[in-house]
Amino acid sequence: MEAVTEKWQGKYPNSMKSWSSNRDAICPIFKFSAEVRKVIYTTNAIESLNSTYRRLNAQRSVFPSPTALMKALYLATFEASKKWTVTLRNWGRVYGELSIMYEGRLPE
Repeated sequence: MEAVTEKWQGKYPNSMKSWSSNRDAICPIFKFSAEVRKVIYTTNAIESLNSTYRRLNAQRSVFPSPTALMKALYLATFEASKKWTVTLRNWGRVYGELSIMYEGRLPE
């Protein structure tokens, strides 16, 4: 943390101040390997899903019940997942590491 702050403090002082004040929230991410952190930080799929949800919301601004909203989100997620065909680099290694760290929480 000190090396990063020293290197980038001059160029990004506000970011380094934020990192320092939120150190407890930032440090846990470093228990993962570089490959896992890269998968966590890759947001293209998340942004795509958020875009799908925004389009759904623009089409229907009011839902008759919370159940109707949940069903619409489920169907939108199901349709969006059909487009997810690109595999992630080193996914086998990442999945293996996550399955060890979170034993019993990931499907085999």
